[in-house]
Amino acid sequence: MLKLNPKFDLHRDVVCDILRKEASVCRVKEYSGAVDTCILNIERDGGILYSWKGATGTTRIGKYDSNTKQNKLLYTFDKQVCVSSCSLNKEETLLAVSLAQNTRGEEHLKPISKCLTLLIEIHPINNTKVLKAVDCRVKVQFLYSETDRRSVLESHLLLLTEDGYADLYHVLLTRQEGYRVVMANPERLSKTAERIVEDFCWVQWDGHTQRVYYLTPNVTHTQDKFLMRCVQFYPNHNCETVLELPLELPANLSHTVKFVNLGFDHYHMERPEQELVKLEVFTDRIGSMCVCYSQPLKDKQELIYTVVLVHKDCRKTFRVSLGSDQSPQKAAYLHPLFIPIGYHILVYLQDYFLHCVNTRQQEMLCHSLFLSGLDVDLGLQCQPANITVLHAEEESSGSLLDLASGRIHTAELSPAFLLQILRSDTPRCPSSKADPQRLAALHWLLVYMGNDPNLELKIIEWLCDNVYAFESFDQIQEFILASLYRISYEKSLSLDKVLPYSSVLDKKEILACLLEVPGVLCTTELHIEPVFKGKARSLQGFWAELQWNTERTKYLDAVPNPRYRTSHIQADWDKLRSERRQSSHMNHMEENTKKVLSMVDTWCLDKKLVPLFQEEDHQQRALIGLTVDKLREHLNRHLPRLGKKKIDLLVVNYVAKLLELIRHMLESVWLKYKLGPRVLCFTQQGSPAEWSVFHFMFRILEATRGLCLPLPPGYHTLLAVFAVRCLPHHTFLQYIDHGFLQLTETFVSRLMTDLDNSDANERLKFSILKRLPEPMEQRIYHMWDHPISSASISRDYTRTLLEKHNKNKGFAFTGRDKPGFRPEFLPLTYLAKILSDTEEQALNPFEEQENVDARFVEETALKQTLILLGFEEK
Repeated sequence: MLKLNPKFDLHRDVVCDILRKEASVCRVKEYSGAVDTCILNIERDGGILYSWKGATGTTRIGKYDSNTKQNKLLYTFDKQVCVSSCSLNKEETLLAVSLAQNTRGEEHLKPISKCLTLLIEIHPINNTKVLKAVDCRVKVQFLYSETDRRSVLESHLLLLTEDGYADLYHVLLTRQEGYRVVMANPERLSKTAERIVEDFCWVQWDGHTQRVYYLTPNVTHTQDKFLMRCVQFYPNHNCETVLELPLELPANLSHTVKFVNLGFDHYHMERPEQELVKLEVFTDRIGSMCVCYSQPLKDKQELIYTVVLVHKDCRKTFRVSLGSDQSPQKAAYLHPLFIPIGYHILVYLQDYFLHCVNTRQQEMLCHSLFLSGLDVDLGLQCQPANITVLHAEEESSGSLLDLASGRIHTAELSPAFLLQILRSDTPRCPSSKADPQRLAALHWLLVYMGNDPNLELKIIEWLCDNVYAFESFDQIQEFILASLYRISYEKSLSLDKVLPYSSVLDKKEILACLLEVPGVLCTTELHIEPVFKGKARSLQGFWAELQWNTERTKYLDAVPNPRYRTSHIQADWDKLRSERRQSSHMNHMEENTKKVLSMVDTWCLDKKLVPLFQEEDHQQRALIGLTVDKLREHLNRHLPRLGKKKIDLLVVNYVAKLLELIRHMLESVWLKYKLGPRVLCFTQQGSPAEWSVFHFMFRILEATRGLCLPLPPGYHTLLAVFAVRCLPHHTFLQYIDHGFLQLTETFVSRLMTDLDNSDANERLKFSILKRLPEPMEQRIYHMWDHPISSASISRDYTRTLLEKHNKNKGFAFTGRDKPGFRPEFLPLTYLAKILSDTEEQALNPFEEQENVDARFVEETALKQTLILLGFEEK
């Protein structure tokens, strides 16, 4: 399941180097003694601090530089000691260590306290200052400034104790003899300590962002028993509390204070039953924060875990049944691993389940992959209890440290495993039950891994092999929307609830399999009420983004239809198509289209495998312009903070990417079936490969119509070419009549010229001509060498001459306006029209008579008729 990439190996990168140095100290060719090496801490710059027992019976501390791949000895104690915590300042001039009392040896540290905290000058090795001697564990951690000035003569050290408080020491340094760096006033060091946190029962350090998260009892609220606070350290080393978040946790949170990300204490290993609740915080640079905690229920054989999505202003709690076959003693203290990978949090409980929680699109369970039972095996090659998740905001993949072996791996979900989920359709997992897993896997592949062209090609091949829509979702629609979402999701979290993400969200009726997971109960709580404090309200960067995302989420939850739905422009599209005359609105749409097509041309100058973007398709051009207009209007309404220029560029890129994506899909199937230029020839019947391409193109048409999305100009022409070659003529005409195929002028003109005038082809041509609008029909007649077309051209020419001749005489030739009129012989038709118009314009002799004797008129008319017939003489 997991693709593990080795990043550090304690034996390979450190121990082998130590053995060579120890052999040099002992003056032997190869050192055969045991080297007890263990990792102590990982600093912000990636440096790994470690300790080992030297050949002379001493304890040494070294650093592995992950950039240069070199090891450096930092300090050597004159005896064996137990280092429980260690940190090195950025300038590598000071080393802070906490020593635990060694109860295993005969000698004990003379200070009878359980923990001795020291500050050591190591540039060069000089004085040692005792900071604390207490009966509780103490963690040490230097702050790392973002500045790269090596001349900085001050360091700032955090001391966090098991008694529940944290102090910040400001250590002033001075340079002696040009190179020696020593503490300026070591005797006054304790007076510089600043108490920054008190009364915590859990604390987490985030070295990459220089933050401390801690839990403290909530004395002001009875329901939420704890407050999680965040202290932010700024580049000037000042700090303040910037966030408060109420959490409802059990009162007996833990038997001891829990330290997270504060080094690795190999002399104090907590037993599983001591950790009643597991809690971790993960952040992302674009402004997301997830608070994850778990709580086993020993009486009910269940595990409850909660993911608080601060940036989405919601809390999602999952209750998973662990089954009755597990012993109560073991199930009572099971905790999952929380592994951040991209914008997912992987919740993994060995032998039970894997839940990939989508922290960006969390509304529906079907967008978060859930696997259980036989499908769950991350391939960690060690016990999960030995795994520590390393927090790194800058990395998109999670890092895992196996403390037992000393190996660090970057972890990401295996693309091969996700592709296997797409292709799975076994009796054990029928289609309807596999659909949620397929949907989640498809989105992970496209959004998180979609920049890999080889992987995208494999997904398109899967679409070709599974061309029919699944029972619960349309995979081609999902492919299009997820791929388009990928180009924008890293720009701003606020786009999550505004841009289209999945066609499932547009369905009137969603199948139950997409709304629930068997064995999993999910509850969602909105409005978790985070409180932003201090400078966080005015800062740029992470806190500004997090606060904006939280406030924007509240707004979008309150307004109707915040997410742009492509199908909502159908009414505007129908209205636009009905406009016959060019208008300013149509001109505006055309300008939008030109921007998009110019962007596509810029991207794809060398791609001419599929003949698209090579003709004027007025309908698709209009739809392209309308899509740009409506999406831009939607984003400007809901996200004005992005700015009009940024939104305009985003929208144009979005629609251009849509057209390019469809072109890419066609190019992929073109190559898959090895099609050549002959597919555009009308005289040959379509092959099975061409039939497959036609079917795939037809499914793309169906998917885009369902979403009211535009297609690249030329798509309808290409589809019609495949249709006329692959379908019987009567079926082809039915596709036209039902609106599945669109007759473009390019297609019809080529068909008229390329096909001969055999009986079957003549019938097809006449059938097509009858289905064309009159302006196009007249243009097509000029391209077809046939007596019928010649007669039509003659009629049109005569009509034009007669209308031009009598234009100024008040006669308008409108013979086609009358139903049933057949102007086969135009001169006669013209004469009839002249007489008809003259008759209508003649004066009525009775019109101006006020008193008319109707009886007299009737007798006169009858008399005249009898005379004309010869029955009476005049």
